[in-house]
Amino acid sequence: MAELVSPLPGLVATVHVKAGDAVNAGDPVVTLQSMKMEIPVAAEESGTVEAVLVEEGVEIDTGAPLVRIG
Repeated sequence: MAELVSPLPGLVATVHVKAGDAVNAGDPVVTLQSMKMEIPVAAEESGTVEAVLVEEGVEIDTGAPLVRIG
């Protein structure tokens, strides 16, 4: 099981997955917005999304857990 964390502080603009979705390494799972730029955060490994740990519209800090993939 791997927990994907935010690489920077920002706003969760879009959550692209839900629990139970299959993802491949490199698939975008969350898009963050920081300083008027959109930054996609991709899955680091293939697997199944076990939990989405953020909601759209929420401000997060660097290192905040985003998604758990198993």
